[in-house]
Amino acid sequence: MSVGSVGSVGDEVRAEQAPPQQSLGTAAARNLATTTKSAPQMQEITSRWLLKMLPWVQVQGGTYRVNRRLTYSIGDGRVTFVQTGGRVEVIPAELRELPALRGYDDEAALTELASRCAQREFGPGEAVVEAGAAKDRVFLLAHGRVEKIGAGPYGDEAVIDVLADGAYFGDAALVDGDATWEYTHRAATACVMLELTRADVLNLAERAGGLAAHLAGVAAIPHQRTNKYGEKEIDLSSGHVGEPVIPHTFVDYDPAPREYELSVAQTVLKVHTRVADLYNKPMNQTEQQLRLTVEALKERQEHELINNREFGLLANCDYGQRLQPHDGVPSPDDMDELLTRRRGSKLFLAHPKAIAAFGRECNKRGLVPETIDMGGHRIPTWRGVPIFPCNKIPISDARTTSIICMRTGEAEQGVIGLHQTGIPDELEPSLSVRFMGIDEQAIISYLVTAYYSASVLVPDALGVLENVEINRWR
Repeated sequence: MSVGSVGSVGDEVRAEQAPPQQSLGTAAARNLATTTKSAPQMQEITSRWLLKMLPWVQVQGGTYRVNRRLTYSIGDGRVTFVQTGGRVEVIPAELRELPALRGYDDEAALTELASRCAQREFGPGEAVVEAGAAKDRVFLLAHGRVEKIGAGPYGDEAVIDVLADGAYFGDAALVDGDATWEYTHRAATACVMLELTRADVLNLAERAGGLAAHLAGVAAIPHQRTNKYGEKEIDLSSGHVGEPVIPHTFVDYDPAPREYELSVAQTVLKVHTRVADLYNKPMNQTEQQLRLTVEALKERQEHELINNREFGLLANCDYGQRLQPHDGVPSPDDMDELLTRRRGSKLFLAHPKAIAAFGRECNKRGLVPETIDMGGHRIPTWRGVPIFPCNKIPISDARTTSIICMRTGEAEQGVIGLHQTGIPDELEPSLSVRFMGIDEQAIISYLVTAYYSASVLVPDALGVLENVEINRWR
């Protein structure tokens, strides 16, 4: 007899010895039982703190206009580059971000200027320019961080600012031949830059009359009296005695204010009539389908409020309100700097990994941020300002992200959400579900629509700490 046969006999013996079943088994009993079921679950649902904390303003007519005082600050943008292997080139049209070339539209001349930009590389700690030297060239920072260094109150060095990808400095060289560097600029990391000299620009201007006339026109623009925000100054008189002539003034407005149109997120939900008719106990199938669809729509809405190129917070933050971390990681010093750029900051928004990175920096310094209770959630704070998690803030391939700080509310000239309530078939404010009919295949269709946008009323209402490293552990 084989080994396999012996094993089979043993199994038969054990089966014969098993006691007989004396009651109904659970598998058979389930045929007569009613199960308790959960509602359909969905991993995509997040806390969506931005939607909860943003004040929403009713927008009639679908458009919101932001009227501001007239400002004379121009050309305060960033330059975009293209990279081919180790070679970096500036997009010619992007040179119009430089104040001296703002409004110049000769594509051929801009293309030649772009071709004259020489690539330079600097190592960490290497000086790019020294204070007091003649300012005869403009630098376009393609990659890396550059520290702007001035003299401290006791003659020591002080970091005035940190520049990062897309920034430029030295642009006054294009219109002022006598300009000198007020500050030393030093590479904090390995940097790749493009250098455009004043000599190259003037050489091209000798052949391109339009460029020469444009630069001369920029140089001839009289200096406007403005406040520190670039707005036309309001002439006032104070502290006088006697009967001096009191100055006359008026408040000028921006002649072309920005308008925000409500954006839209939509989908068509389809439910078969057989499902809607027969399978509605204990849960209504149409309601559950709609509930999950609305949740996905709200997730998309918050994503758009953060990332949309037209009205998203990251894209619409003023470049003067964008900061770079001094050491790459989000330190308490960087968070303090972010707070000092605006009054009445109401909240931070950060990716959970950025919050964890900030927590590690606090641990290194022996700091324990306070927490507050928000609807049963313990939210960390910094200087009393809550730091809300938001996984819609992107993380780059280099494992860097951004931290947003904002003042909110229309009365506070802050950041506001835009929507329109009272729309037909409204399910929630500015969100509607409209019956579209039943087709020949007995499928019911519902159009689910959400209208929304966001507006930054004044530039200092919103600040962003960019290029925050989240994977450094020591």
